Amino acid sequence: MDKIGNIIHQREFDSFVDILGAEIEQAQIKLVSVANVQLLLHYWKVGHFIMYNQNRLGWGSKIIAKTANAIKAKYPDKKGYSPRNLTYMCQFAKQYPIKVLKRLAAADMEMECPTVEKVIAVVRLLNEFEFTQEPLAQIHSGDSLVDGLEVNNLENALLEITQEPLAQLEQLFKTSAIASINWAAHVVLMNSKLKLGLRYWYMKQTLECGWSSNILDIQVKSDLFQRQIKEKKVNNFTVTLPEPQSDLANYLLKDPYIFDLAGLKERADERDIEQQLVTHVTKYLLEMGTGFAFVARQKHFQIGESDFYADLILYNIKLHAYVVIELKATPFKPEYAGQLNFYINVVDDKLRGENDNKTIGLLLCRGKNEVVAQYALANYNQPIGISDYQLSKAVPEDLKSTLPSIEEVEQELTQLLERSEEENR
Repeated sequence: MDKIGNIIHQREFDSFVDILGAEIEQAQIKLVSVANVQLLLHYWKVGHFIMYNQNRLGWGSKIIAKTANAIKAKYPDKKGYSPRNLTYMCQFAKQYPIKVLKRLAAADMEMECPTVEKVIAVVRLLNEFEFTQEPLAQIHSGDSLVDGLEVNNLENALLEITQEPLAQLEQLFKTSAIASINWAAHVVLMNSKLKLGLRYWYMKQTLECGWSSNILDIQVKSDLFQRQIKEKKVNNFTVTLPEPQSDLANYLLKDPYIFDLAGLKERADERDIEQQLVTHVTKYLLEMGTGFAFVARQKHFQIGESDFYADLILYNIKLHAYVVIELKATPFKPEYAGQLNFYINVVDDKLRGENDNKTIGLLLCRGKNEVVAQYALANYNQPIGISDYQLSKAVPEDLKSTLPSIEEVEQELTQLLERSEEENR
């Protein structure tokens, strides 16, 4: 075989390996996902079985510790059956009985194209539904699928509790929202004491955004739901964007945004905040929400004989649109909207492609009067949202090790300055 033939052969083989590698990676992801669902289903069954026997035999709370000790003695290599985790399993089963699983399946259909109004309605209905539920793991009375059967195994106990065939029960569980996140995330939600509707919304967000349990915990404690799902946000999206893009843009907008800027001086100016946001852009895109990608910082535009610099430009994949962000270290002033409107026009002209939707502007200020802000947006034909932002320096202990050290920050700043000097030469 000549040299050209060898090259072609190698390319074909490389392509073959790439395709095979992609399949291996997908298989690994699926295996992990399946293992997670099976673990959750197992914990759910165990929780139901413990509560079932507490009700049937009159066992008290001390049975949890006794059960944990018995499992440890009989299966010393098995992990995850501590008294604390068994208590969580019971709480997990109690929060998600069969009726709740069916109601969550209906909620999934209602949430296929979420809007603020839809989310508020679904969350309210789920909260009310949970409130009306009967105590869990009670022995069923009346017609039963297990009449005449001795309840001497977990399968029969589940039949007695749920009145559902096991195969049907497992299928319902596996396709439910509760099977979409891992056990650590469920522990966060159980510790949060949130109602069913809010837990459901955070489950959906965790899956969509790919949050770890630590990030979920931060989002819950920073009250993301209240910041993102507000009935009245300051924007003009409904009059400047077509549906459903206006609904989606309004849904993605938060108020306020919370940026954890450790080490930032007390009276930070716009450039300080902007520098931190870009230095650790991946971390702060998390607060912006799902689907955002970084495009540019201090993007230079020469208009006529003047130079202009847009603070931050992102791109949102869901909206298929550029998002221009202007940061202000002071409370909102009406003239800020005019400045942002100018940059939206420029980005529309200079960056927006034929397949991109209208560019959206987001003005982040250190406070605002909502009436003044809404008046300021009147008669602008470009989509603009106005939100507060807050600077938080509280870093959870379990996340400190994942944050950059002072030396790493200084190194990143030095590299950024060096690149900036090279570009200006």
